[in-house]
Amino acid sequence: MPEGSRHWSRWLLASLAVVAADRATKAWIGAVLLPGESHTVTPFFKLVLTFNTGAAFSFLADAGGWQRWFFTVLAVAISAAIVWTLRRHHREPVTALALALVLGGALGNLYDRVSLGHVVDFLLFHAGGHGFPAFNVADSAITVGVAILIWDGVRPAGSRSPRPTGQEKP
Repeated sequence: MPEGSRHWSRWLLASLAVVAADRATKAWIGAVLLPGESHTVTPFFKLVLTFNTGAAFSFLADAGGWQRWFFTVLAVAISAAIVWTLRRHHREPVTALALALVLGGALGNLYDRVSLGHVVDFLLFHAGGHGFPAFNVADSAITVGVAILIWDGVRPAGSRSPRPTGQEKP
């Protein structure tokens, strides 16, 4: 396998690992909880099986059904853009890892949206009568990936991952 292909493949494998972890945890939670049921793990954390027909924080969840296909098309377009960007930046480990996490998370939630019509969420943090909206492994991967991209974009240039100069071997 050519050198460039190996590097390209490992980031796609990282995305696939996120999808696999997301699918496995959603299957597990569906096997142990009924929809709406919860299990207290700590005073600030519960497992709860919920279905989100909207986007992050249930945005447009009550929009009447059109949002399923809107978010499906959006996820496909974003995933294609990420794959294109990942191909161009696969030699930059920080950027490539971040993109792989976002891609894996997007594909994990896309699978739910297409096959189930909603996204399965199950991690619920709360404190002092306030709760953060339930989320899942895919959401976590997207959040961490975006945070890494932001961090990589604002940290001093000398500490960033090396950028290709165009003279390296593929």
